[in-house]
Amino acid sequence: MQAADEIYFSDNFFSAGITDIFDKNEYKIGQLDLKSAFTSSVDVIDPSGSIRLHAAFPLFSRRWVLKNKEDERIGDLSSTFSFFAKRFKYDAVGRGVYRVESEAFSHEFTMTEERGNNKIAVFEKISGFMGAPAYKLVNYSEVLSNDELIAVVMGVRMILKKRRNNNAVPPPGQ
Repeated sequence: MQAADEIYFSDNFFSAGITDIFDKNEYKIGQLDLKSAFTSSVDVIDPSGSIRLHAAFPLFSRRWVLKNKEDERIGDLSSTFSFFAKRFKYDAVGRGVYRVESEAFSHEFTMTEERGNNKIAVFEKISGFMGAPAYKLVNYSEVLSNDELIAVVMGVRMILKKRRNNNAVPPPGQ
C-alpha cells in the first residue's frame, strides 16, 4: 500500500460557491467550485484555475457522473440498497468497481475494491454543526486520483442530500 494522501475540503452552506482544498500541511492544492444549490454539480480546480474534473447528476438521473477535463466520462457513483448502512458503488470506467460504505449513523466512509477488500480511501465529515460541512479524505489508491475521490465524496453527499429531500416531501394529496 502506498503512502496515503491526506486532503481537507469543505462544502458551503447552500452548496454553492468556491472553497479551497488543502493538504495535511495546510497548503492549498486546489479549489472546489460548487456550481449552484439548484444544479448539484461540482468542478475540481487546480491552483492555476483550470478545471481538472467535473461531476454532476445528468438530467433525471440518480447517478453521479464524473468527467475529466476533456469531458470524457471517467466514473459513475450510484446508491445501492441497504437497510442499516449507507452503501454506494463507484464504477471507475475501465479501472475497477469500488464499494463505498458507512454504518447508518456514522460520518466515516470506507472505499474498497468490489472484489477483495483492499482499502482505497477513507473519508469522514469532520465538522458541520453550525457551520459548513468539512471533510477529511485519506487516499491510499494508486489508480484513483485525489481529484476523482474528492468528486466521489461530494457525490455521496449530494446523493444523501437528494435522498433526504425526497423523503421530506409529503405524499401527493396531503
